[in-house]
Amino acid sequence: MRVLRIDPHNPSGAAIREAADALSQGAIVAFPTDTVYGLAVDPRHARAVDRLYAVKGRAFDQPLPLIAADEAQAATHAGELSDLARALAAEFWPGPLTLIISAHADLCARVHASTGRVAVRVPAHPTARALARGTGYPITATSANRSGATPASTGDQVIAALDDRVDLLLDGGATSGGMPSTIVDATGATPRLVRVGVVPWERVLEFMRCPPPTGVS
Repeated sequence: MRVLRIDPHNPSGAAIREAADALSQGAIVAFPTDTVYGLAVDPRHARAVDRLYAVKGRAFDQPLPLIAADEAQAATHAGELSDLARALAAEFWPGPLTLIISAHADLCARVHASTGRVAVRVPAHPTARALARGTGYPITATSANRSGATPASTGDQVIAALDDRVDLLLDGGATSGGMPSTIVDATGATPRLVRVGVVPWERVLEFMRCPPPTGVS
């Protein structure tokens, strides 16, 4: 595993370019997010996606979440954002709220387990967003650990857990750790809680009950 030490709040352009180039060649890159460390591959790269499943020991019926640099990248490349998804994105992104949306046709079917729906968010972490922006496409962001193990919240924990199974580590020190992102299904008319996480479900429901004003009378 090649390790690049970075300032997580202001990662160097050289480090992001090296990581993005590695992703384009099918590499697996570990990187910090606003919750834990994630594992990135290009979700259009079938061999990289299959390798990621093998590295984690993850069952193929468990889809891979994505992160995007911003809402525009998510809407253009991850999939279709419904009106509900756009409203939630405007309120909670960047941040630890993951939205399930209709998947873009360019994504490997393995990424969304052939369901036609994919989970995506824009993280509140400069390095994570910079990596997606540098790649020019949303990237996977499954936690950096073997399936069932504790997610890594430091670069040293990534090395201890995965060592030579990962090609490159952007080591930005400790992340906040704790709970993962909250996952909400935004494909219907109303949100549906899929996984409890950092953003309280009650906060999502409160937002839906009290939408922001659309104009001034």
